[in-house]
Amino acid sequence: MFCSYVFFIIMRKSKTLVEGIKENFPSGLVVFLVALPLCLGIALASGAPPLSGVIAGIVGGLVVGFLSNSNISVSGPAAGLTAIVLTAITDLGAFELFLCAGIIAGLIQLILGFIRAGSISSYFPNNVIEGMLAAIGIIIIIKQIPHALGFDNDFEGNEVLFAKGINFGYFFERFGAFQPGAILITIVSLLILIAWDKFPALKKIKLLPGALVAVAVGIAINEIFQASGSSLAIGTKHLVSLPVPKSLDDFKNLVILPDFNSFTNPKVWIVGATIAIVASIETLLCIEASDRLDSQRRITDTNLELKAQGIGNLISSFIGGLPMTSVVVRSSANATAGATSKSSSIIHGVLLLLCVLSIPFILNLIPLSTLAAVLLMVGYKLAKPATFKHFWKLGKYQFIPFAATVAAVVATDLLKGVGIGLAISIFYILQGNMKRAYYLSKENLNDADEITIKLSEEVSFLNKASIKKTVRNIKPNSKVIFDARTTSYIANDVLEMIQDFANIRAKEEDISVQLLGFKTSYRDYENDQESHIQITHRRAM
Repeated sequence: MFCSYVFFIIMRKSKTLVEGIKENFPSGLVVFLVALPLCLGIALASGAPPLSGVIAGIVGGLVVGFLSNSNISVSGPAAGLTAIVLTAITDLGAFELFLCAGIIAGLIQLILGFIRAGSISSYFPNNVIEGMLAAIGIIIIIKQIPHALGFDNDFEGNEVLFAKGINFGYFFERFGAFQPGAILITIVSLLILIAWDKFPALKKIKLLPGALVAVAVGIAINEIFQASGSSLAIGTKHLVSLPVPKSLDDFKNLVILPDFNSFTNPKVWIVGATIAIVASIETLLCIEASDRLDSQRRITDTNLELKAQGIGNLISSFIGGLPMTSVVVRSSANATAGATSKSSSIIHGVLLLLCVLSIPFILNLIPLSTLAAVLLMVGYKLAKPATFKHFWKLGKYQFIPFAATVAAVVATDLLKGVGIGLAISIFYILQGNMKRAYYLSKENLNDADEITIKLSEEVSFLNKASIKKTVRNIKPNSKVIFDARTTSYIANDVLEMIQDFANIRAKEEDISVQLLGFKTSYRDYENDQESHIQITHRRAM
């Protein structure tokens, strides 16, 4: 089934392989420049071989980019999985065993795609998704400041997003150790990027994106510093660090294959299931965010995305790569660079493959500070003040979940932050739902002789508290009309409360009760149960 599914997808999409390559080459190049150091950094932060992260990036671009129908999202090794991967490799004792867990994760994701589990992404509110994007922008900016100032020592995970929140201690401890040369390159790179963004004439040069110019200028400046013996020269620890195999045997030694005997180990299956769940949730969150970043607002098939991610993780793990998800940082950079189709993601995968095989020594000349400048621009565009002002104007029901998501993601991690934002959104939704359960014709019950309570289309148990409070405040000798003519469903809890009020309290306090439009029973189609109402006191249907 797996092989036939892949063959079907390849045949269906073969005609579109080269669509938009010329138009999307600049954005693919930008994503490649952003993805390369992140692939290496995430691999080392995960306790995995450096090349495993690059392999995951290549597979994410070529395989997932081809199979997915998302036009903006880019897949690769996920920073949100670093803590899980690091713990799993330590517990299992070998990276070869962990690769088997990656294969299991891919199979589970493939199954999730076929059972259409991707539909849960439709329940993520826009304010939470926007809050997640803004938080990611803030974290990108904070995480890239060390690289921009030149006081990062190496890839120890300080540039990894969402794994452990923000390491403020790292930032302040090293603030006095910045390098003037790195700062100069960052400033020049930012000026180039801003100029490319502000001047339409430069934007029209499609095959010469601002990020490429910034990287080239950054390399040139540092080479001049080194050739002249200047104290501003940036050392190798502040440059991209990619393995440089000198022979075929060297390259083979960099690739680690899975130990298939470990499939009998229960721990491997537990790790695989954990990765599948976390990676799928992160992917669905990123897909929702990517669709909002798409200028054409195209909608991604999330079930197809889960299948693509599953196949990608299968292949990546088979050839020694890390697990992957759809990644917001790369997807944001892709959208910012003007990507119009998934050709951009495929191009970034091709560039990763070609450069790893042919010119890693050239890539190792790139200063991290110039790449930091690219990401600083991406971060600003995600967390720009206009976004906060927009949700502020929408009112507290939109702004508070948005702001809470931003704060929670920045303070904790992606999944916890989104979970907190969702919980607050649900609270406001329930609160609003309870308030809109009915329309009350008289606001002041003390002075009301006749009160009409018009029930909404659906009245659930969540509405019981608000209706009960209103009924409790009805004074003796009043006339109450319960209007259910437009109501299709009333929960049994609410019916029983109305029944008790009409049959017991109304008798005692001489309250006239009139019922309009009530049915003899209401069926809860979800639970296949019926709710009945039996009112004997002054009943009018």
